[in-house]
Amino acid sequence: MAQPLLFDLRGKRVYVAGHAGMAGSAIVRRLAGEGCEILTASRQTLDLTQQSDTERWIAQMKPDAVFVAAGHVGGIFANDTFPADFITDNLAIGLNVIRAAHATGVKKLLALGSSCIYPKLAKQPMSEDALLTGPLEPTNEWYAVAKIATIKLCEAYRKQHDADFISAMPTNLYGRGDNYHPQNSHVPAALLRRFHEGKLANAPSVTVWGTGKPRREFLCADDLADACVFLMKHYSDLQFLNIGTGEDVTIADFAGEVARVVGYKGKIDYDTARTDGPPQKLLDVSKIKKLGWVPKINLHDGLAGAYADFLAGGGRST
Repeated sequence: MAQPLLFDLRGKRVYVAGHAGMAGSAIVRRLAGEGCEILTASRQTLDLTQQSDTERWIAQMKPDAVFVAAGHVGGIFANDTFPADFITDNLAIGLNVIRAAHATGVKKLLALGSSCIYPKLAKQPMSEDALLTGPLEPTNEWYAVAKIATIKLCEAYRKQHDADFISAMPTNLYGRGDNYHPQNSHVPAALLRRFHEGKLANAPSVTVWGTGKPRREFLCADDLADACVFLMKHYSDLQFLNIGTGEDVTIADFAGEVARVVGYKGKIDYDTARTDGPPQKLLDVSKIKKLGWVPKINLHDGLAGAYADFLAGGGRST
């Protein structure tokens, strides 16, 4: 059954914080058909880690709705190497945008988190009530703590001020506009670049970090954007919601699919000296599914689109 329309985006001023990132740019693309005015600001124009600048810009622009997709993000290596940057930048962004949104009278806000908020050994699949039930994965706990704080900020403003602020936790993302830095990228982008370079060099083998045994769930950024717009329009509650496919694959199987999409024909080796991270990360998506949202993009087609974007120079290497 179709969910009632709780917030109509038509004719609204909608600010997408982090519009240049993979998730934010996908949200901008998705909003193009919603009949709203999309507001964005580059990092050169607005540094969201600066409280006064953020408050001033949001007060001047007066958005009706806000998507908080901004953040300092990276893979295991980056999280483990720059813990202070990850926790301070993400805490600042969440606090500054949410507080400024409330002060300006924003009618609806959706903050994006990450599945790394869950305990390292959480029961699989991970349901929303698993939050804060055990220790976090040590290699990305700094980022996770900041995202947990952002969830709690949304809940606190709803409880104290009746603000219609919600949050959603996506699984591992891939897609157009990803970061392809050789050390700071996430698994999908890192593998796309590595297999592409292996194909160009006609390399006999390409190395994947870890054993290949951990299981991961992957969601195309354009599906995430569709879910975010769906929740903005149809959901209003204290409970944050998971966004994912509800299915996972081993890293080895995922690497094999990336190799097929890229057209790499050589051997795949595994660097077992590298950390694997949690043995499994699969989200329980029953709540958002019950609301009526399901993903539409299969893994092969999504990766093919991401690779085409990479070849066209659509990603970043920073």
